[in-house]
Amino acid sequence: MRIGFIGLGNVGGKLAGSLIRNGYALMVRDLDKSQAQAFLDKGATWAETPKKMAESCEFIITCLPSPAASAAVMESDDGILAGLSAGKIWAEMSTTDEGEVKRLGALVKAKGADAVDCPVSGGCHRASTGNISIFAGCERAVFERILPILTSMGRRILHTGDLGTASILKVATNYLATANLLTVCEALATMKKAGLDLNTTYEAFRISSGTSFVHETEGQVILNGSRDINFTMDLVLKDISLFQAIADRHGINLDISPLLVDIFTDAINRYGAREFSPNIIKRYEEEAGIKVRAKGFPAEITDTEPEEAGYEVIPPR
Repeated sequence: MRIGFIGLGNVGGKLAGSLIRNGYALMVRDLDKSQAQAFLDKGATWAETPKKMAESCEFIITCLPSPAASAAVMESDDGILAGLSAGKIWAEMSTTDEGEVKRLGALVKAKGADAVDCPVSGGCHRASTGNISIFAGCERAVFERILPILTSMGRRILHTGDLGTASILKVATNYLATANLLTVCEALATMKKAGLDLNTTYEAFRISSGTSFVHETEGQVILNGSRDINFTMDLVLKDISLFQAIADRHGINLDISPLLVDIFTDAINRYGAREFSPNIIKRYEEEAGIKVRAKGFPAEITDTEPEEAGYEVIPPR
């Protein structure tokens, strides 16, 4: 199956790299053609337009920064929809809105093709090694058809149900990660102000019931001072706003979610939309007159686990 991949940014480039590494014939495209050069050097081909990619490939993936970007790539005169035909599959690997992916999915269906929303979760460092988790919302028969491709990009693959369910779950997981990021920042800042050694603090949290994926990854780049996890505040605000929109649509009044939206809105006003998201800790550093830093922590997170074959995760019933 020939695969097309549009969007070679922080996450998309790593996922596309896993496909190349696992021997798939790949066609690529990005607004910045220089992003594609490394893939072209490894044998990928370049798509002049999304339409031409859809005409040439059986499986077309988009991994883009916003629902608006995906809509533009899909619906323009030379977009993916213009080149789709029966039997092909479009997979949206961006973090997007449930309603938008369903709307575009209906247009895909009208072409006789199939649609999947399959966002990833687990951090850029795991995307680069093929150890990231992937959610997939689609018909079961479509899921089984693409599972070998998904297991080449990720380790744990979860079929979440119909189209749109994966997008709902993805923004929920990003909401949880954001809430945890803020509590980690508050805890580290408080320990610093209280005079505790931050290396010891990190280990205390890590070996206790207070540990988490966020603490063990983002906590390290916070203490290093780089705050670099290849994820920015505007993307956090997009994701938690999508989660809040789900709650609003279903009439559930949340206490913490609106507060997270307010905090990141304020942080963007202070530091800019493209500031690394762990630098949310600067709000606490500035208020308390402290620097949350410690020696011995890396500037960026790398996946130290070996790449392993992916597999489907089966929920308990």
